Amino acid sequence: MTAAQIFLSLGSGGLVGLSLGVIGGGGSILAVPLMVYVIGMSSPHMAIGTSAVAVAASALINLFSHARDRNIKWPCASVFALTGMAGATLGAEIGKAVDGAKLLAGFGALMIVIAALMLRPRRCGQNPDVRLDRSSALRLLPVLAGTGFGVGVLSGFFGIGGGFLIVPGLVSATSMPLLNAIGSSLVSVAAFGATTAVSYAISGLVDWPVAILFILGGAGGGFFGARLARRLALHRHALTLVFSGVVAVVGLYIVSRGILSFVH
Repeated sequence: MTAAQIFLSLGSGGLVGLSLGVIGGGGSILAVPLMVYVIGMSSPHMAIGTSAVAVAASALINLFSHARDRNIKWPCASVFALTGMAGATLGAEIGKAVDGAKLLAGFGALMIVIAALMLRPRRCGQNPDVRLDRSSALRLLPVLAGTGFGVGVLSGFFGIGGGFLIVPGLVSATSMPLLNAIGSSLVSVAAFGATTAVSYAISGLVDWPVAILFILGGAGGGFFGARLARRLALHRHALTLVFSGVVAVVGLYIVSRGILSFVH
């Protein structure tokens, strides 16, 4: 690995961490395009596998603080994560079998969808006391398991955390408050990322030096992003608009490159 690649890996990780700290979600969607177009990975599959390692590590780091603050509804989060891990395993296997150029084009289309989702106001649940037990199992289990599996497939296929799908999925299934849904979603993001990373690592599709540097850069970027977020709290909506615009533009760029490659 050259000095330039080390710098670009740390810088790219820092950019993702900074965006996560300031915006509070969605930053990890930039990991794959940064690995392909900035760090210079030639294989989209390698970029997705390496990104999954970084996503899992980032979620795990953030999970500890939410667990300490008791924001996690563990029974609901565990069911969602366990069924989603089965979906992520299936999604990762399908993703590895898809042509790299087509997979990257699909990833670009997903970025456009996520950019649109970022602009929607997050719905809040009204049941802070919700819990998964014998009395609520028949009502909650099918929805949690079905939604978890579906989101897991997408997460494994594209190597993303899936937080923007997991949070509304948990709120819709259980009516838990948004803060609990965000904390509980990190259990699934970490589990899905780890499942996808293991699948790609077994196939030799993880660049470990880049993954480690990306995680280190992300930790530093997240630290500064959290501090910056407090100063820019009044401008958070504007920042989200700008970031969603960046995600959409990058997504359009990836899709257009994919279309041109298919034409030629």
